Amino acid sequence: MRTNYLFTSESVSEGHPDKVSDQISDAVVDLFLSKDPEARVACETLTATQRVVLAGEIRCKGVYENGEWADGALDEIERTVRNTVREIGYEQDGFHWETLTFENHLHGQSAHIAQGVDASGNKDEGAGDQGIMFGFACDETPDLMPATLDYSHKILERMAADRKSGAAPFLEPDSKSQVTLRYESGKPVAATAVVVSTQHAEGYDQGEREAELHAYVKGVVGDILPDGFVTGDTAWHINPTGSFVIGGPDGDAGLTGRKIIVDTYGGAAPHGGGAFSGKDPTKVDRSAAYITRYLAKNVVAAGLARRCTIQLAYAIGVSKPLSLYVDTHGTAPDGVNGAKLEKAIQSIDKLGGLTPRAIRTHLGLNKPIYRKSAAYGHFGRTPDGDHFPWERTDLVDDLKAVLG
Repeated sequence: MRTNYLFTSESVSEGHPDKVSDQISDAVVDLFLSKDPEARVACETLTATQRVVLAGEIRCKGVYENGEWADGALDEIERTVRNTVREIGYEQDGFHWETLTFENHLHGQSAHIAQGVDASGNKDEGAGDQGIMFGFACDETPDLMPATLDYSHKILERMAADRKSGAAPFLEPDSKSQVTLRYESGKPVAATAVVVSTQHAEGYDQGEREAELHAYVKGVVGDILPDGFVTGDTAWHINPTGSFVIGGPDGDAGLTGRKIIVDTYGGAAPHGGGAFSGKDPTKVDRSAAYITRYLAKNVVAAGLARRCTIQLAYAIGVSKPLSLYVDTHGTAPDGVNGAKLEKAIQSIDKLGGLTPRAIRTHLGLNKPIYRKSAAYGHFGRTPDGDHFPWERTDLVDDLKAVLG
């Protein structure tokens, strides 16, 4: 492993067009799970100038059965979509929650997919699709996340909070951040470059108003990064293209699932390729990615590695994972390695063999908890009631007990 290097990660705000799509898709997932905890949902969202389009497949008792929508269901879906856009903050001529055109093309789940997933007779419930999923954790931040991504997220979270509170009224919803850190002996020590592009009110691209916006951004970054990380050598790129008044879905179309690296580990770990948002937890793209993060985080929290990557693989319709792989990147203490951790994980009864049903049961995933995860990363968040259960570190004692 290299120990001295530069590394960069980016984040995008809740107002980025792809993130608007992710949040709408997950708001729809939450709506259906609130009606039926066993609902099946695969909801894709397209956002563009004054337009939101839903497409995908669902199955939900009391809402969509036998090819028919329940009374009022379509209106409730539309209200959910418009409320999501309003909460993000879009009231612009090119994208306004109240006046945008809405289209719903959701329809019933394929019977051929359902037959592979549903439990029947002696067959346990199978995975909703084939695929590989990765989880990761490291000790670079208290959240056990890569520092470059953690700081990129937090910069945009602060800016969104200031926009909504009125502390920074010149900000608009669409923004992006990017942080480059210098690592020495494997630890982040300084920021060599910071990029922030934010949609703004008219006039904040020149003169005193531009200077005000730049000073504000530098202040936020200074608050988020650890003391000493911003130096005289830090390169700043704030709205480097100039004006950024036209933004969000009016400036660029958005689609569900296009920000999978932002959603996960900022490029610091492998990605299996599957997106999360818009999918119910029978889809292992989502649930297995959550359990691998949970496992990796608990390994690091237990002091069994400073850096941990875990992979699971599944076949559609098959309940048990095809493989479990653990890599500690040479950071485990003496007597601990990936092979021993694999056996330890497989021996913990409460994990239920990491079948899709066991994952959902252990983490409590059949609940309307997903909208919150659809912006500022699915990982590195604080567990809050039913939300972000995969961020708990309640497996530490079990891992230590198994490994002696």
